[in-house]
Amino acid sequence: MVMERTPLNNRWASEKWEAKSVVPDLDPTAPPRVLLDDAGRLQMLHSGLQIALQRDEAEGYYMNITSPQPKVFVLWRMEDAVAKPQLLTVSYHEGSRWLDSGETVDGVPLPLELVPWMAQFCEQHYKPEPRKKAKYATNKDKGRMGNWRPD
Repeated sequence: MVMERTPLNNRWASEKWEAKSVVPDLDPTAPPRVLLDDAGRLQMLHSGLQIALQRDEAEGYYMNITSPQPKVFVLWRMEDAVAKPQLLTVSYHEGSRWLDSGETVDGVPLPLELVPWMAQFCEQHYKPEPRKKAKYATNKDKGRMGNWRPD
């Protein structure tokens, strides 16, 4: 997981942190290390984060891989003036719940090598709800208010 700090010319903030990309983790026990440090721009590689698929999130995975731009959602927090990623997900639903709860979440492009893995999981565990037939009101149906009139 690569996090990037870029300098800002702004009176309220001097820098901005964001998740930049997800890369295969060759050494999950490695401490965070600097990949790039020039002209105020800093990129750090964080190891040890995993993406695990769960059955109850299958619809969120399906929505992600069928979208025009599939993403990995990264939940991160500031610790000691450095942005540190905490969790990764490929579920639209889980990423939305994190955002709704007030967490800092960035979406980065989903690595193409993960798409077949996710598609196979969705094929096994995601069964779309059948569409329900629409019910329309008739003359016999007076609605919740009965024959109430505002006069």
